Amino acid sequence: MVASRAEFEAEIERLRVREKAHTRESDAIAAARRRLPMVEVDGGTPIVGAQGATTLLDAFEGRRQLLAYYFMWYPGRPAAEQCEGCTWNNTEVTNLPYLHSRDISYAVFCLKKKRESRRYHDFMGWRMPWYSAQDSLDVLLVGRRIGMMHLVAYVRDGDRVFETYWTTVRGVEVADCSLALMDLTVFGRQEPWEDSPPGRPQGWPVDGSNSRLGGRPIPQWPRIEAGFSDDLTATP
Repeated sequence: MVASRAEFEAEIERLRVREKAHTRESDAIAAARRRLPMVEVDGGTPIVGAQGATTLLDAFEGRRQLLAYYFMWYPGRPAAEQCEGCTWNNTEVTNLPYLHSRDISYAVFCLKKKRESRRYHDFMGWRMPWYSAQDSLDVLLVGRRIGMMHLVAYVRDGDRVFETYWTTVRGVEVADCSLALMDLTVFGRQEPWEDSPPGRPQGWPVDGSNSRLGGRPIPQWPRIEAGFSDDLTATP
């Protein structure tokens, strides 16, 4: 519907009331999240980083808090068939200094042994710390579905480590700004589940293809076009 400027601004003001209520509710949820009880986790839980065997405690890199993204992995499959959602989300996490300024480290814990997944990290040009957590998933994700993407928050008190929050599926969208920006547009995410006016494009079904283009995760294309190899069997 096309309207006059005055009509348009009036509708914006009506919507703004709901947006502000949403913001206040989001703030209230975050406040409740900060008051959740926490559970102790063994800081000596082994993981494998770029320099070899290390521990969950070491992944803090000396900071007080840690956000760990548990990256889904399909063993033996080529780069083009790896998790499109995890690839999308972590391509968005590019400026860690903002987190570091608040004493927060960010790391990826891949659900696979080191070599293949590390090669994927390098192919994508990512700079965040990358670990294999495959051998410790029963401890780190106790009681949860292993194999799913997770975002887990930890805090440490000296050498003691505590898990303070975790989320999965759409909860990990907080790592991504592109979807939030899409939500501001008139066509939205263009996915069939959205409540959009008739006739709006909605050709991106949520079956993996909404994060893929031309047979591979969308963020891989700039790397391919720049000449980077996606051969996960190559020697680094």
